[in-house]
Amino acid sequence: MNPVHIYTDGACKGNPGPGGWGVLLKSGHTQKELFGGERLTTNNRMELMAVIQALQALKRPCAVTLHVDSQYVLKGMTEWLPGWKAKGWRTASRQPVKNVELWKTLDELVRSGGHAIDWRWVRGHDGDPGNERADELANLGVEVALGRLPAPA
Repeated sequence: MNPVHIYTDGACKGNPGPGGWGVLLKSGHTQKELFGGERLTTNNRMELMAVIQALQALKRPCAVTLHVDSQYVLKGMTEWLPGWKAKGWRTASRQPVKNVELWKTLDELVRSGGHAIDWRWVRGHDGDPGNERADELANLGVEVALGRLPAPA
C-alpha cells in the first residue's frame, strides 16, 4: 500500500461561528492541500470534516499516518466509537452523540476505505510543520466561509 501522511485541522471564529477545515496530504515527493468552510459551525465539526475530506481524497487503499491535533477526533475514533455504536449512538451518560452524522460518515470511510490507518496526536500550534500548514489551510477555509476568498476548484 502507498504510504501517505495526512495532517488535518479545524478552525472556528466563535464556537459556533464561521469555520474552516484544512488538510495536507503527503506521499513521497507529492503533496496536496485541501480546505473549505462553513458559515455557521463548530470547531469539533470542522476537525471531523478535515479528516472526512482527507480520506475521501484518497483514490485507493493506503497506509495512512493520520496526524490530528484534536483529542475529540482521536479519542472518538480510537476509544469511544465502539461504545457509541453499541449504545445506539448514545454517550456513556445516555445523551445523543453530537455530530452523529459526521461520526457515521467517518466510521464508514474508515471501515470501507481499505486503508491501514495509524492515528497520531500532535500538539497544535507547537511548531510541527504539517500541523502548522493544516492550521493555515483551515483558516483559509474560514475565509471561504466568510466569502472573502473563492472556494478552491
